[in-house]
Amino acid sequence: MMSPAHLLRWLPFMAWWGRVDRRTLRADFGAGLTGSLILVPQAMAFATIAGMPPAYGLYAAMVPVVVSALFGSSWHLVSGPTTAMSIVVFASLSPLAEPGSPHFVQLALTLSLWCGVFKLALGGLRMGGLMNFVSHTVVVGFIAGAAVLIAASQLRNAFGLTLPRGAGLQQQLLTLVTQPDSIRPWVLMVALATLLTGLLARRWFTRLPYLITALLCGSLLAAALNAGLGPARTGIATLEALPRGFPPLSMPDLTWATMQQLLPVAMALALLSMTEALSIARALALRTGQRLDSNQDLIGQGLGNVVGAFFSAYPSSGSFNRSGLNLAAGARTPLAAVFSALLLLAIVQFVAPAAAYLPLAAMAGVLFLVAWGLVDFGHIRHILRSDRQESAVLVTSFLATLFLRLEFAVFVGALLALLLYLNRTSRPVIEDVKPAAGDGQYHFTASTSLPDCPQLKILRVNGSMFFGATPHVQAAMTEVDERTPSQKFLLLACPGVNFVDLAGAQMLAQEARRRRLLGGDLYLFALREGPVDALQRSGQLEAIGRDHVLPMGHPALLGAIIPRLDAAVCASCTRRVFQHCPTPVSGSTTGYEAPNGSEARGPVQ
Repeated sequence: MMSPAHLLRWLPFMAWWGRVDRRTLRADFGAGLTGSLILVPQAMAFATIAGMPPAYGLYAAMVPVVVSALFGSSWHLVSGPTTAMSIVVFASLSPLAEPGSPHFVQLALTLSLWCGVFKLALGGLRMGGLMNFVSHTVVVGFIAGAAVLIAASQLRNAFGLTLPRGAGLQQQLLTLVTQPDSIRPWVLMVALATLLTGLLARRWFTRLPYLITALLCGSLLAAALNAGLGPARTGIATLEALPRGFPPLSMPDLTWATMQQLLPVAMALALLSMTEALSIARALALRTGQRLDSNQDLIGQGLGNVVGAFFSAYPSSGSFNRSGLNLAAGARTPLAAVFSALLLLAIVQFVAPAAAYLPLAAMAGVLFLVAWGLVDFGHIRHILRSDRQESAVLVTSFLATLFLRLEFAVFVGALLALLLYLNRTSRPVIEDVKPAAGDGQYHFTASTSLPDCPQLKILRVNGSMFFGATPHVQAAMTEVDERTPSQKFLLLACPGVNFVDLAGAQMLAQEARRRRLLGGDLYLFALREGPVDALQRSGQLEAIGRDHVLPMGHPALLGAIIPRLDAAVCASCTRRVFQHCPTPVSGSTTGYEAPNGSEARGPVQ
């Protein structure tokens, strides 16, 4: 008998199926209808970006959407074709085959299969946390660069230029600048009219789907120009009619040669899709209070790609726009995504013949709108103003997207972000602290106005002690000897130390032995249970001394250290740093007695 936990593992939709009732069905149907209407021009535009026939964008929004919704954990995440995935598909496959050709299509479907397999593996191995290594800054830079490439890829359609389908950004811009006589003004008029109509509709007529509105207006203008001037004079080309019916069955190319070509791209796409889908799901969950299983969402996304590869769907992922619209439209369960796919299938039966009247220039205008909407200007400004390292990650990701192969651009940005993170964590903050005044509690302060003990130095470490950080921590402890040789005793306050690895444990044991040779010692205070266990497992706890690792709230913290200090130095010291400092007898010529204890520090306990 399968346990409920295993049942939910294999049939995750059972977790929310009990929430379905007449009210949620009505809300989900309305949200699905809204999403399907918006999706028609979007899916065709995404397919164009990917170098696929427009119908394949619609196919990618059908079967994968249903599978991902039923086998994921998010209630509102909607999958399907996305801009980022589409631009990577085009950039990665165009050197291998002519975009739009049967071979190109088969490669894209094969890529969907292997991308899904990698996502299934990541989810099955419970590695959803890997997305934390691809920062949001990397995604912002990548998508901004992808937006530039999308706009550049449509220059040929917007200006009526004759360019190779796989022409790069520099070649397209050079042709536009050096061959102004090749621009077809009527084509450009349709593209600009579509773009301006979409901007106005999005700004002033928010209840209208602005992409559909822009596409209709551009198509009507193109039809009027062709009727009045003739297609030969205007040069306005149109799409081909879309096929009706259910997505046709397809068979990916499973030959070894093709696998060798596509596996690196599939890995990059899986990483990009994981970041895209899981970040969307988490953002939506914060608004709804839902508890997510990121690994289950990865499995749902992977199954969607694998199954979609056999139903003419190129690689898909979670969509920022459609998921947000799904939530805003009142979706209550993943059935909204299922309804959107089924309604899209029904809508296609009616609009498929009308696609023959859609001008390429109008589609270019729509894609300009999509590209502009992808650039997160507010977030980019915030990053550039607030953090130099994050700015470097942003600019690097952006430039790598423009000038490198896109499947490597995500890796380049993620690698730089990881290196900068390691650089930060390898230099934990080490503060020179003193006991703070106060009765009934114990804490340190970094105030420079307080006196320092001539024999005992106290440093507070904020950060993990791992192999990359040990040189920095060791240098800070050695610097104590160079500045004040008399401070042979060292107390490390470690409430901010979350992790100690073998190298860190060995470094602490070595420091303890070194200070004992100098006549002093090393003490650790408020070290958490995890790092203490690490010291125990590494065999270094005995070298440091169990009684030298003092827990938070230790009743005689400095009382255990001060008796070991040089009594002669303490007798002549007038700083009175600690309450436990020995007080000379009244009248002593070498000592100092605080009247009524007014000069003494507060209790350190």
